[in-house]
Amino acid sequence: MASRIRSLVCRECGTEIDVAATHVCDLCFGPLDVRYDYAEVARRVSREAIAAGPPSIWRYRDLLPVELADGDEPVTLGEGFTPLVHAPHLGELLGLRNLYIKNDTMNPTNSFKDRVVSVAVSWARANGFDTMACASTGNLANAVAAYSARAGMRCFVFIPADLEPGKVLTTSVFAPNLIAVEGNYDEVNRLCSELADSYHWAFANINVRPFYAEGSKTVTFETAEQLGWRLPDEIIIPIASGCQFVKHNKAVQELIELELVEPGKYPRLTGAQAENCGPVATAFKAGTTVVRPVKPNTIAKSLAIGNPSDGKYVINIANGTGGVVESVSEEEIVEAMELLARTEGIFAETAGGVTVGVLKKLARAGRWRGGETVVAYITGHGFKTIDVLHDLQRHRRTIRPSVRQFEEVCADLL
Repeated sequence: MASRIRSLVCRECGTEIDVAATHVCDLCFGPLDVRYDYAEVARRVSREAIAAGPPSIWRYRDLLPVELADGDEPVTLGEGFTPLVHAPHLGELLGLRNLYIKNDTMNPTNSFKDRVVSVAVSWARANGFDTMACASTGNLANAVAAYSARAGMRCFVFIPADLEPGKVLTTSVFAPNLIAVEGNYDEVNRLCSELADSYHWAFANINVRPFYAEGSKTVTFETAEQLGWRLPDEIIIPIASGCQFVKHNKAVQELIELELVEPGKYPRLTGAQAENCGPVATAFKAGTTVVRPVKPNTIAKSLAIGNPSDGKYVINIANGTGGVVESVSEEEIVEAMELLARTEGIFAETAGGVTVGVLKKLARAGRWRGGETVVAYITGHGFKTIDVLHDLQRHRRTIRPSVRQFEEVCADLL
């Protein structure tokens, strides 16, 4: 069967190179993306073929950059095909009848990163690597450690030394080589970029980034399929580096080009950041694509990338689709985490608080009339950032084992 993968192509100058473990154009230093032979993809992919596939991201394998020898299987823990939850209670509060939450807390290591790492590890193993590595703000560390263990590969995980304890513990259990670096994520990433030049390791989000990033598309593929092969009117997406935002846009383009979705309007793609690490939102509001680096200082550590590599592309996509890039305060992040939990029973990490906080802010500003289909992407579980919730004891009342005391202490609740 003919190959689906043509080359890597520079997003800036259009130069094509052979498929390899590299992520930067030698000519202009632009980012590299996977280029497919869409005629070949079209011969293979259909709604029926997808429905016959496994209930994981690998039902979309014809749209992913991993080509395996006969008999080989991808490295998988059952990631993807997470619930798309209609959110009527939150929607009622925000004036949105057709609000949906894409709940990626349900992945094997409880974050969206399982999707991209399954693709990265599968590509790396198929291409002769025996060691995985990454620079991470936490969720990626969890996923790379778990999938490396699943693949039987060595693993090096580099994290900021002040990472949330929950994410450190849930990475350590998989027994990777865990390296804590005294610095923020951008400093960790610079170190790993240097190491990637010296060691024959597959760094998921550096030299293997073009393949890794393609796994992001599966969130939007699933969203369309779960909506009956329709695209929503708007998608709210958290922004760290901006990489997944770019790939969700590519996913929309592929769904339309391959005629997998019903005809309709192109969805608006909207980005969400924390005010204390919001360089993309700041640039968007200033009407420029020049994203100036900042020093992160936010509880949303999984989004705490002060120098986002794909920031200008996010702004171009938001502008081109009619979306916006908005930010919320630290207080609004925590309020939104609690709001989502008490209205829809979904416990999101701080990144989810950013997404729902922006959703709430835009709804209150009158962005929607009420009938639009809006989807918010929730990318990680609240257990990963439970330390930011300080006052939940207000929900607790302690009594003696007596009906009378229950009725006395809880009289205002009855």
